[in-house]
Amino acid sequence: MTRLIKDFIHRDSSSGILLIFVTILALLLQNSTLSTYYTGFLHTPVEIRFGQLHIAKPLLLWVNDGLMAIFFFVVGLEVKREVMEGHLSSLAQISLPGIAAVGGMVVPALVFIAFNKGAEFAMNGWAIPTATDIAFALGILSLLGNRVPVSLKIFLMALAIIDDLGAIVIIALFYTSELSTLSISIAAAALLALFIMNRMHVIRQAAYILVGIILWVSVLKSGVHATLAGVALAFMIPLKSTDKEGNTFSIAHNLESNLHYWVAFFILPLFAFVNAGVDLRGISLQEMGGTVPLGIMLGLFLGKQIGVFGFSWIAIKLGIASLPKGATWTTLYGVAVLTGIGFTMSLFVDSLAYNDTKMFHFADKLAILLGSLFSGIMGYVILKMATRAHKL
Repeated sequence: MTRLIKDFIHRDSSSGILLIFVTILALLLQNSTLSTYYTGFLHTPVEIRFGQLHIAKPLLLWVNDGLMAIFFFVVGLEVKREVMEGHLSSLAQISLPGIAAVGGMVVPALVFIAFNKGAEFAMNGWAIPTATDIAFALGILSLLGNRVPVSLKIFLMALAIIDDLGAIVIIALFYTSELSTLSISIAAAALLALFIMNRMHVIRQAAYILVGIILWVSVLKSGVHATLAGVALAFMIPLKSTDKEGNTFSIAHNLESNLHYWVAFFILPLFAFVNAGVDLRGISLQEMGGTVPLGIMLGLFLGKQIGVFGFSWIAIKLGIASLPKGATWTTLYGVAVLTGIGFTMSLFVDSLAYNDTKMFHFADKLAILLGSLFSGIMGYVILKMATRAHKL
């Protein structure tokens, strides 16, 4: 049994499978006689008090503001590694996924805006269909095994990383409330301390983590979304360090490796569990036909694939980039469709956009699930048929 569990954890598709399981579980609990217990679990009060510092939030917000900061910390480490020494380290490598990612953010946003222009509150959700869930998308791609060329997997991974970076910028610019000058000042001091530690070649992980906690608390209290503290901390972690014996190692690599499975098999599944519990009993077809749900669904299912594939096609035809090695136009299109799996990232942006007001009676969240589901199924079918035909 232990070996089976280890094999499951190390499989690329496992995180996606777990996300599907916890999403179904959340839906079942919310739409059964156990809904009271599920809702009670989400709103379990959790408090931390240290002198005058007092943080009191329901469990749902501890997951969204706290654990998701760790997720974005790992994303930040991935972005830094890929830019410095990985698949985003040269213009030739970054051009196609970079251009595709821009298309995958611009077109879905335009689709949403087309449905909701003029509705001030509804327009807060324009960024919801711009996101891509990297765990889900890569998990579905991995189900096809080695029939999909490695170059396409790299393309999808790079695109999703740039997409996450875009989400970080969007959150910082458009989902920030009134700012606290004192908290911002403390956060700036913490960032300066981290920068000095980096330049002085401090190699103790505990020192970065301690200052990182101060950074997170100050950002949480500042009005800027707390998850951005995770990204800022990641960019300050040294990529390469040398100990007293002259041995070279990487604090960033160590932290990324140690946190990867916690994020994939605990943080993201828990986030999905507490956010995907849509009460289907209160949703009518009329509500699903509203401008917000339609903007989200079509933004994910049509906007993402049109934006990613369309911008990629233009870049390749203009000679700015080239088709990934071993890929065909059909397989590239299949991957473009997979980017419409917004799921956890879209749910996260939705919680920021509408502050969990439930004004749309969960129709907005159901639209995310349906748009992601359609994108996943269609992308998988296209890739399976294309790779089978190519093999023949």
